[in-house]
Amino acid sequence: MAYSKCFSTIYANQSQTNVTIGLQYQGIPERVFFSTVTTVPCFVFLFINGAMLFTLRSKPVFRETSRYILLYNLLFADTVLLTHTQLLYIFAACRIRLMYPVCGVLTMLTNLTSVISPLTLMMMSLERYVAVCYPLRHATIITIRNTGVAIIVVWAFGSLNVLIRVLLLLDFPFEEHEGLQMTEFCSREKMMLGSLSDDYDKAHTCFLFISAGMAITCSYIGVMVAARSASTDKASARKARNTLLLYSVQLGLSLFSTIYNPLLIAISKVVNKIVLVRIQIVGYVCIVIFPRCLSTLIYGIRDQTIRPILIYHLCCRLKLSVIQSKSEVSS
Repeated sequence: MAYSKCFSTIYANQSQTNVTIGLQYQGIPERVFFSTVTTVPCFVFLFINGAMLFTLRSKPVFRETSRYILLYNLLFADTVLLTHTQLLYIFAACRIRLMYPVCGVLTMLTNLTSVISPLTLMMMSLERYVAVCYPLRHATIITIRNTGVAIIVVWAFGSLNVLIRVLLLLDFPFEEHEGLQMTEFCSREKMMLGSLSDDYDKAHTCFLFISAGMAITCSYIGVMVAARSASTDKASARKARNTLLLYSVQLGLSLFSTIYNPLLIAISKVVNKIVLVRIQIVGYVCIVIFPRCLSTLIYGIRDQTIRPILIYHLCCRLKLSVIQSKSEVSS
């Protein structure tokens, strides 16, 4: 009983600050407006991400280059995560309450893909470090096979994280509930049942981002040191340094999204629920949606190899959609 009371307190505190829970305090017009504000940019970015993923599989140079393979893995994980996050948001906006097993599957997939991004950024930073600091050995160290092994390790680590979370859920006394129907809207926080899950989530997040941050920082320092060497290509070192800075920004945004809810807990103490909901939705767009599309914007604009092919695919898809809409109107 003491455990149940503790869980109820934790559950109540988190439910006050989750964006999906806050939607129940909005009227229908406001809910429709904010759902449109979040859904439209989400679908736009999903469209661009899809074109970018297609671009990275359209040419042999992308399929046979390690940094593009890692970029594809990063984009794929971010796209899946963005899709699931928006799906949970739509369920909440429509006031659809799921069963615990269904919510568990959706949130565990979200947990899986959320781990992939920082780990892939770590691999990409190490690849840039080897390219600048060991250019003669880059082709033998960063091979297609080694890249594939690294990606498998990344997904295995993410899967292990999901397995541990599932095992922690097995300790929760579901039999004390009347049924498996959730009383609140499904979200990632709602599946952290009990203090053990919450403690594990904090420890895992700290370990993950400290490891990725150290890898990117050490790679950046190594590139800066190598740039001062007379034998190093200055242009290549400068480009790698700027790329690593962008990796740091991406990692920082991903880290900020993990402390989003604790930040809302602090804000909830000084504002009313309606204002909190509006802050949550704006934060959802800026902190959750936008960082998942940053890779496409960065590489689609910066990379001279990707840019023309990405623009070509985007324009062709837009032309096809316009032609299709015109044919439907004429018929």
